[in-house]
Amino acid sequence: MSKKAVCIISGGMDSALAATIAKKDGYEIIALHFNYNQRTEDKELECFELITKDLNVKDKYVIDLDFFKQIGATALIGDEIDVPTDGIKPGVPITYVPYRNGIFLSIAAAVAQKHNAEAMFIGVVEEDSSGYPDCRESFIKSIENSINLGLRDDCDLKIETPLIHLSKADIVKKSLELGVKLEYTWSCYKNSDKACGVCDSCRLRLKGFSEANRVDPIEYE
Repeated sequence: MSKKAVCIISGGMDSALAATIAKKDGYEIIALHFNYNQRTEDKELECFELITKDLNVKDKYVIDLDFFKQIGATALIGDEIDVPTDGIKPGVPITYVPYRNGIFLSIAAAVAQKHNAEAMFIGVVEEDSSGYPDCRESFIKSIENSINLGLRDDCDLKIETPLIHLSKADIVKKSLELGVKLEYTWSCYKNSDKACGVCDSCRLRLKGFSEANRVDPIEYE
């Protein structure tokens, strides 16, 4: 029996690379994607479908989480708060979605138990991220322990974070090395046609390509 891993795939560059690493490591991928009323929801879902097709994924889940819209408190959902475009600043940005990765990983754990998966892969990045607290390694280790306390005693589910200490330049280089089709990925917080180039996520992505001396294959305004 092949080993299995639930891979949370947003449609972005980081999660695409994490899933590719899972496949390279011999895991059968169970792909998981969340629609939570984010501004670029349709584009992210389109990218998820392209990525999973390229990885030849058979089992995949697209889960709608409508309650995030009710909670609000983030620039990624709705029109009440504008996505900042004036550069990356210290602290937790307004694009942080409260406890998003904790919720995603909890749902992924239920899917993993259903499929008797051994691991979950998530493309969190600590050192070169936007400052989200739920991307920290300490958080991932803590929730891994809590998740296992809530699963059957015969389960020992690992949360794999192969990108946690990489820079965006490292991620670009590793993606190209492993054949990740970066033209299938999307990072922009604002737009779904041409990337804005000025939101925090676009700035980090462009910085990574620049430092890696590579050209980003997606279109920008």
